Amino acid sequence: MSGKTWEPTKRGARDLERHIRKGTVVYTVSEIARNLAPYEDSQLYDAHTFTHRSPITGHWMTGHLSVQGLMGQSGTVYEKPPVGMRGMADPPRQVGAPLGDNYEGILDEAELAALAKLQRGNLPPKLRRALNAYRP
Repeated sequence: MSGKTWEPTKRGARDLERHIRKGTVVYTVSEIARNLAPYEDSQLYDAHTFTHRSPITGHWMTGHLSVQGLMGQSGTVYEKPPVGMRGMADPPRQVGAPLGDNYEGILDEAELAALAKLQRGNLPPKLRRALNAYRP
């Protein structure tokens, strides 16, 4: 990754605090749980903008987190977004894309029979009978 990086140590927090000005954007990398989001990328980056100083401590804040809090929660902080990694706010890649207008699906007899069987299984019990059966 290009640009500066700051490790989650006291020295790293102090160096990042000196680097920050109002509106500075830094990036962190988040690990994504694959058991909860199987089609998601395993790592995503998140952008943090430092907008104000804490009225109590005077440290720079991004939302509700100070530099030390951000490093404690997210680990290493990067000056530039990681190359080849998707941002957390960016749209995900499409796994099952819609078919184009030129797609012509041909259903053979086996597929039609399977669809009919599936439909019969989804009907309520009182309506499960052949279409041309006698109905009193």
